[in-house]
Amino acid sequence: MNALLTHFPILPVVIPLVVGGLLIVIKDTHRHFRLALSFASIALQLAVAIQLLFITSGYQPDLWPYQVAVYLLGDWPAPFGIVAVADRLAAVMLTLTAFLGLTVLMYSTARWDRAGVHFLPLFQFLLMGLNGAFLTGDLFNLFVFFEVMLAASYGLMLHGSGEMRVTSGLHYIAVNLVASLLLLIAIALIYGVTGTLNMADLAIRAGELQAGDRRLFETAAAILGVAFLIKAAAWPLNFWLAPAYANACPPVAAVFCIMTKVGIYALLRLGSLLQPTGAPAAFGGEWMYPVGLATLIFGTIGILAAYHAERVASYCVIISAGTLLSALGMPGVAMTGPALFYLISSVVATAAFFLLLEMVERTRSVGADILAVSMEAFDLDDPDANLSERTDTVVGVAIPAAMAFLGLSFIASAILIAGLPPLSGFVAKFSLLSAAFQTSETMPSMAAWFLVGAVLFASLAAILALARTGIRLFWANETVTPRLRVSEATPVAALVFAGIALAIWAGPVLDFMNETAISLDNPETYIDAVLSHDPVRKLGNGGGS
Repeated sequence: MNALLTHFPILPVVIPLVVGGLLIVIKDTHRHFRLALSFASIALQLAVAIQLLFITSGYQPDLWPYQVAVYLLGDWPAPFGIVAVADRLAAVMLTLTAFLGLTVLMYSTARWDRAGVHFLPLFQFLLMGLNGAFLTGDLFNLFVFFEVMLAASYGLMLHGSGEMRVTSGLHYIAVNLVASLLLLIAIALIYGVTGTLNMADLAIRAGELQAGDRRLFETAAAILGVAFLIKAAAWPLNFWLAPAYANACPPVAAVFCIMTKVGIYALLRLGSLLQPTGAPAAFGGEWMYPVGLATLIFGTIGILAAYHAERVASYCVIISAGTLLSALGMPGVAMTGPALFYLISSVVATAAFFLLLEMVERTRSVGADILAVSMEAFDLDDPDANLSERTDTVVGVAIPAAMAFLGLSFIASAILIAGLPPLSGFVAKFSLLSAAFQTSETMPSMAAWFLVGAVLFASLAAILALARTGIRLFWANETVTPRLRVSEATPVAALVFAGIALAIWAGPVLDFMNETAISLDNPETYIDAVLSHDPVRKLGNGGGS
């Protein structure tokens, strides 16, 4: 059993890679087999992620005594070889990614996987890129997995048809290509200065740099930080997000909710490792706090100004990114645990909202199907049928009490996003605000007061915007009862119940996140686990780890 567990850190990358390749060669005529293979892949990824959660919580001390799962690719020791590292933070992000992927894939089976080409393999490669970014232990492979993730997202962003989707998709591609270029330049500079790209080794060597090299390293780190901030949708470089997410098809927009969190993850990971050496400003409060606060204010203004429901949901993603950046930019470790709790809650809430909005749109007597052009282009139904008939035919058998389900789900999603009691959004924001006042031993700092004010104002704006959107969608127009499949209602219900479960078990989850924050605040454990992990050939000769 231990021999199998040693390979677990690399499985979240290998599984979607293999399955994605198989899905390319399997013909579309075998749709049911392709779907079964896709579901099996993500279910396995979820099982592996949960097992890694247990491993990093100390359930395998004999195998990984540091509670950090390390995998040496090619059996080359760090820092010379490629290494995959799963600590508590990585395991949390892997579990969230797999759960979100499973719900989104289920929703897409209603029709969205057929509204364009290669949806299923692109979806697998997107998960591969996300998982790899969370697991990689060196900067170059972080860049590689970023590119895998983005390459798949480019195809998914353009999934379907329509002028607005193509236009916003091209903007999305252009901005991310610029961010990738900055990332590559920064990585090259860092390697030239330190001679390493392994994150654990970099944490040691960065502290040994002399004045001239130190300034060049900090310049490279600043460029790296800008690249991550672009990918995290930080102001002023997030103008691409709202049109891109609003015009993407619903399952794609839903899974994209976690993509902005990859940039935040990278900032948190590198910031925690470089902290003992005096983390450059790009990974500390000098940048993250003011940029996060500006992003939060920008998202608040945007959500008040937005009219279309999909743009409202997009600005909710920006607000969550701003909240996380400003919270993680605060000094100390008190904010990190609540911020991770908020990250999980915001991802499930905004993903549920994106999926729900498409179903709510069907209640409107005019424009009930937002992908009618794609449906006709890909011959999903009879183009001569009227709009309501097309909706019923494609979507399938109606679930009982469809309007009641949509209304209750909308209310629950709005409560989660706005941070109202009693769901997890309230617990997350209350924990954040409480922790903000604990960042100073005497009295709350001005930074804490600004953060509290911005978060409360954003919550009020979200309440107003979401209430206005709900009134317009459900009451202001003539509505028809839509026909919804169980495969569409179940993912939304699962995401909403995840928010409810987070509120019910808020104590244990917050405790786990706070322990994760403490482990990040002590990077020596991560560094020792990576650099002292012995190759298998040495273990076979009697060596130990």
